[in-house]
Amino acid sequence: VQLQASGGGFVQPGGSLTLSCVVSGISLETEAIGWYRQAPGEEREGFACSRTGDEEVPSPDSVEGRFTVSRDENTVYLQMHNLKPEDTAVYYCVSRCEIMHSGGFYNVWYGMNVWGKGTQVTVSS
Repeated sequence: VQLQASGGGFVQPGGSLTLSCVVSGISLETEAIGWYRQAPGEEREGFACSRTGDEEVPSPDSVEGRFTVSRDENTVYLQMHNLKPEDTAVYYCVSRCEIMHSGGFYNVWYGMNVWGKGTQVTVSS
């Protein structure tokens, strides 16, 4: 099982960026893929999730209304809009979802805990 995130880079505040997570060895029809990020000196934060089903996935306030997730057969995409300097972090895709949001804790995990290599996103003027 492998997950590989890519697409990071340098962007100005207010800009947009799309990250990709290519997965192999697992099916996106049966696994949940979460997006996490970690800024220097900060706790790791799970903030988005791709999963099968109609259940609405909550978002933390930090990305609400700005980040969306989509997928195709073997890739999960993270579209990020109106980026802010506080979005600067290393972004990872992971075979589980953990999101702390205003309504509580959202967790989807089917037994695997595979982390892909991260991709750096830097938002600065």
